[in-house]
Amino acid sequence: MYDPRDEQLGRARVKDTPELKAYYGELARYNAIGLWQVANSIEPWEPTPRSIPVIWKYRELRPLVLRAAELVSPEDAARRVVALINPGNRDTSACVGNLYTGIQIMLPGEAATAHRHASSALRFIMEGEGAYTVVDGEKMTLRARDLVLTPNGTWHDHGNEGTSGPTIWQDGLDIPLVNVLEANYFELYPDGRQTPSRPVDASYAEYGGTALLPATERWTKPYSPLLKYPWEPTYEALLRLAQRSAGSPYDGILMEYVNPRTGGPIMPTMGASIQLLRPGEHTRAHRHIGNIVYQCAKGRGYSIIGGQRFDWEEKDIFVVPTWYWHEHANLSDTEDAVLFSFNDLPTMKALGLYREEAYVDNGGYQPVATRELAGAAAR
Repeated sequence: MYDPRDEQLGRARVKDTPELKAYYGELARYNAIGLWQVANSIEPWEPTPRSIPVIWKYRELRPLVLRAAELVSPEDAARRVVALINPGNRDTSACVGNLYTGIQIMLPGEAATAHRHASSALRFIMEGEGAYTVVDGEKMTLRARDLVLTPNGTWHDHGNEGTSGPTIWQDGLDIPLVNVLEANYFELYPDGRQTPSRPVDASYAEYGGTALLPATERWTKPYSPLLKYPWEPTYEALLRLAQRSAGSPYDGILMEYVNPRTGGPIMPTMGASIQLLRPGEHTRAHRHIGNIVYQCAKGRGYSIIGGQRFDWEEKDIFVVPTWYWHEHANLSDTEDAVLFSFNDLPTMKALGLYREEAYVDNGGYQPVATRELAGAAAR
């Protein structure tokens, strides 16, 4: 796309001539090009994400997820998941940037085989009781709004020991990133499924205490030793902080799920957060380097992303691509709203790429464009 700024001295502005076109043909014979042919596109003036803002409404997707359980067995599918694909980034199976997400269903009595892979994964439980996952020998029970980790290289399998209704959860992985780095692999567990070797929910018993750590444990792995973050204490922590803090003008009451040993992100490539919007709260807009996948865990509201309004309610999933302006609002005047999210911010920060800025016009709030115009005004 033509940008008049590219006519400045310091940008590539070579005009084609017959001689140059012939020269380019000679370079191509040796798998080479003139850098000036692509310099402006590979070094844009600002981040130019391929992904676009998208929302997936749970009330629309849930019947299709249930239909998948009728049509496909977990044995044949390996993982029976409805993947959510960004229209701007279809060729990588990404929901936004280099992040993947999908909705997985397990019916009572079903179990999936164990495997491991280079990708890091997490799951946020959307509905149901009776399901479990086993991660490196630790069996964990799954309940609505719990966050569970399956980090890079860990054996994991799951099943549903309940007696009524499905268990449905959101999967989040860094598969597109690991594939871009050409580092992915997949390995099946030799015995099909793991026999748990640790007590149920052992990591929470060890690391779930408030500001307390096991004195004898010396954890050296690059991900959190705490593999399950239950909903109830998480929500209680949000409420306590909301009583004592004004929170962030851009995110309300925002808390990060962390590695209790380091205080850092739960996994090297992906982080996760939980945020509370007070009744009637409308945050101001900002943008940052890094992609975020949101799920409404409680309440209802809307987000303005790149000048476009997206209304959400419980279990809806939506994405904010890197460098898009975004702000959030709680539609209720009496109840709080809670958003769970996962992101690639640890990757961006580890590579020294992270930056953010506030929206300064209009009191910090974006004008809302029509859907046709929103994309052009997004960044």
